[in-house]
Parts: sequence; C-alpha cells; structure tokens
Amino acid sequence: MSNKTQENDASVAAFLDKVEPRRRQDDCRVVNEMMRRVTGLEPKMWGDSIVGFDRYHYKYESGREGDWFVTGYAPRKQALTVYIMPGFGQYEDLLARLGKVRTSVSCLYINRLENIDLAVLEVLVHQAYQRMKKVYGA
Repeated sequence: MSNKTQENDASVAAFLDKVEPRRRQDDCRVVNEMMRRVTGLEPKMWGDSIVGFDRYHYKYESGREGDWFVTGYAPRKQALTVYIMPGFGQYEDLLARLGKVRTSVSCLYINRLENIDLAVLEVLVHQAYQRMKKVYGA
C-alpha cells in the first residue's frame, strides 16, 4: 500500500502563480527560496497542493511503506503549512524563538511570515532536513 500523494512533474511555478490570497503566494515564494537554499534542490509537486524537496523511503513495522518528501510546504486556507518531518520534540528552543505559530505532529502552521523570525525558521528547516538525511540516508 502506498501514499495517494505522489511526487509528480506538475509545475511548481504554475502552482504558486495560482495561490490565493496574494499575501500567501508571496509567503510561499519566500519559503520556497529558503528551502531551495537549505536543500540545494529544486522543488517538486507532491499531489496537487504540496511542494516538497528531496525524498526518503519509509517502512513501518505494519508493513506499510512508501516515499515522501524530506521537507516541504503547502498553502492551506487557514495557514501556510511547513512540514518538519522529524516532529518538534528536539526543536523546542527554536520554536520558542520562532514567533506566532501552531504545530501538530509534523506540521508548522504559519498565518503570516511577518509574524515569525525567518532566520529561526531557516535554522529549524535546516536542522530537521539534516536529521532526516541522517536517519533515513535520504
């Protein structure tokens, strides 16, 4: 069994051009460039609404396995979602300095980039990306 959301060849630029409202589109472009710097890679579309960078293969004890992006983001109606795949347990110090955000398992929800410290976000994404590369050899 694999994920329904798969990496594909859809245009990231065309996707970003359609993001509304314009403020969210601008925020996505800033995050996109930051993730390109952190990963050294070009973004890929995953499904029709997630932009991902790099990929790793996972396999659970249940036998479920698949491929997923190592880091990425998605413009959602309520917030810009940044994916921090290792979760947030080891990044509490960075979260405390980041600014106005919400989190769930691997999702960082940002209403507006102007409400956070972009340098701290870049450190968080970098550290999480490096951890995933170490753990999964991605």
